[in-house]
Amino acid sequence: MHEKEIEIRWRDQDAYGHVNNAVYLTYLEEVRDEWLERALGESGDAWGYVTARVAIDFRRELTQDDDAIVARLWLTRIGTASVTTREEIHTVAGELAAEAEAVLVARDTKTGRSRPLSDAERAALEPELGGA
Repeated sequence: MHEKEIEIRWRDQDAYGHVNNAVYLTYLEEVRDEWLERALGESGDAWGYVTARVAIDFRRELTQDDDAIVARLWLTRIGTASVTTREEIHTVAGELAAEAEAVLVARDTKTGRSRPLSDAERAALEPELGGA
């Protein structure tokens, strides 16, 4: 599992005084990017991936009074050209605010098309399976 604490910024709120639903996706993107850089290290290009799918279930609204969130991520599947993650957003006190699943696809930067994961990427990611 990888986790990251993120401060709730004033600009994250909408006119109703709660964190806008689109900002939840930004929080998840932050933990996903950090995890991918750490997991791949020297074995791959963390920026050589694109998000192909995100499904999110909102469980609790967040407000400025929550101050910060903790975003968590687990790798759940390694495919031929993609990886699937499970992601959660919690308040610092531990309340679940959102659950998500994302699919990241390895991308060939020259063609813009998907590409198979390299052996080095696969070897770097396998220890991450199941929240290691």
